[in-house]
Amino acid sequence: MIPRYAPPAMAALFDDEARFATWLEVELLATEGWAALGRVPEADARACRDRAPVVDAAFVEAVAERERVTDHDVAAFVDVVQAAIGQPEGSWVHYGLTSSDVVDTALCVTLTRAADLLVAAAQQLAAACERRARELIDVPVAGRTHGMHAEPTTYGAKFALWALQVRRDVERLAAARSRVAVGKLSGAVGTYSNIDPAVEAYVCAALGLTPVPATQVIARDRHAEYLFACASVGSTVEAIATEVRHLARSEVGEAEEPFKPGQKGSSAMPHKRNPILSERLCGLARVLRGYLSAGLEDVALWHERDISHSSVERVVLPDASLLTLYVLEKATGLVDGLVVHPERALANLTEGSFGLLFSQSVLLALVAGGLSRDAAYRIVQRDARTAWERRVPLRTVLDEDPDVTLSTDDLDAAFDLSRMLRQVHRFTDALDGGSDSGSDGGSDGGSDGGSDGGSDGGSDSGSDGGSDSGSDSGSDAERRSRGEV
Repeated sequence: MIPRYAPPAMAALFDDEARFATWLEVELLATEGWAALGRVPEADARACRDRAPVVDAAFVEAVAERERVTDHDVAAFVDVVQAAIGQPEGSWVHYGLTSSDVVDTALCVTLTRAADLLVAAAQQLAAACERRARELIDVPVAGRTHGMHAEPTTYGAKFALWALQVRRDVERLAAARSRVAVGKLSGAVGTYSNIDPAVEAYVCAALGLTPVPATQVIARDRHAEYLFACASVGSTVEAIATEVRHLARSEVGEAEEPFKPGQKGSSAMPHKRNPILSERLCGLARVLRGYLSAGLEDVALWHERDISHSSVERVVLPDASLLTLYVLEKATGLVDGLVVHPERALANLTEGSFGLLFSQSVLLALVAGGLSRDAAYRIVQRDARTAWERRVPLRTVLDEDPDVTLSTDDLDAAFDLSRMLRQVHRFTDALDGGSDSGSDGGSDGGSDGGSDGGSDGGSDSGSDGGSDSGSDSGSDAERRSRGEV
């Protein structure tokens, strides 16, 4: 990943020094696990730990130099480690192991740490969306469907829905973390032919992983699920960024990205304030979805394994982790700093739409007054078109139409913006654990326990614990649902 999109905290997990340091820890723990069983002398295991090389740039270069001979990275790594420790103790390094015992277990350690960063960043984005939702819940803006005026909503409703979606992304990331928080040290085809399962248990316990049945490799559906969680984050961020891009259009002007002192929006046109960050986030979401496609292709391997997944993962797992953290951090800044223009939004909603956003309210008033729905629909449809073509308010056209028999009070009620938005606080109620409950019922939360046949020790369960769920039992929420607030 190019430095532009590589947050340092995540990049540090995937550089060569970090990778080899994690491999080394797996190797040393395995040696100590053998010592606990009495197969390796305890003094030799201590010597391996005490004389283990420092993993630095010189070590990385030594492994690279050795790999030019072995043409096998793990074999080169083991040779360099054994040489640093010295004989005879160094011979115990990699005892009973195959390369994937080290590589796959170490990779899961790294992905677990990466997931922790992503969960924390997603929680920050959710919190930012929630703050803006509460700030702007009563600020009206035109709701649009198919890109056209529909009915009034509020800025806060948009932010609340984003907050709830990001919360679900937090759940998906947590579930993916539990799915990759596993390890295997079970040998060439997973049958423990030359290693005791107790060594696997010892290593995994020390690393905070759960041992799982495997072939030579850990099943790649786990890694694909991790990539799906990353791609889902990208799609959520894209949804936010796409909305910002539309609202920032010159003819809309209801929101704009923060613009810092000294910033330039165009090299040629000084007036420009382009939504460049939102456009960038939309582009990176496409890349994240591409990584998911590659990860799904890695699930089906030949027999007990082949190596076709390895080259893919060396690219997509680090890059997806880096990009996901990047888009989360940038989206949080976008949400926190987004400039909204309530006056322009209200003007677009009322004068700009000529009041067409109230057409359904007029339709229902006519039906309540005794007209058939189709007759009422045709009247309002005709008058709405007339208003648009004449560029006059719909209310004026309705007042002039002899087919509209509604009283002034009835029309006032139909065009009452506060009436249209009287339930809008249900969006923020949902943030408090209210009306969003049950929408994800069971599909995300706690349904995966024991999916690997008991030996997975419940490591997949409980990761999605329903942060959007709850009951809307608060007195304010109940009153709003009855239209009393």
